Amino acid sequence: MSALRTKASSAIVAVSDIERARRFYSDTLGLELKEEGMEGVLVYKTGATYLVVYPSEFAGTNKANAVVWDCGDDIDAIAADLRAKGVKFEHYEMDGVTFKDGIHDANGFRMVWFKDPDGNILHLNSA
Repeated sequence: MSALRTKASSAIVAVSDIERARRFYSDTLGLELKEEGMEGVLVYKTGATYLVVYPSEFAGTNKANAVVWDCGDDIDAIAADLRAKGVKFEHYEMDGVTFKDGIHDANGFRMVWFKDPDGNILHLNSA
């Protein structure tokens, strides 16, 4: 029996400048700061989970998705809001996938990628 299968999990993101990260995650993304921990750790509530942001010398070294949000039909409105706040979207070439206004479309499954100020890759999708 796996004791983990019934346990909640959280995403965790390393950043180099906690105040810059606070502005990005609080103001740009509009996440709700639930808690400030020791040594500048920030804990955000996002849906039914938490996003932990902490200072680290290894910030931005991950080359894969750090956080994924399932946005459903709200993905277009969320992407438009982020674009209006100056967020720059990534464009990845993929066979059979179109790209318009920052949104990749794979036969109706819609995806957005962007980076936080440290280069951590954040992902939205229409699931």
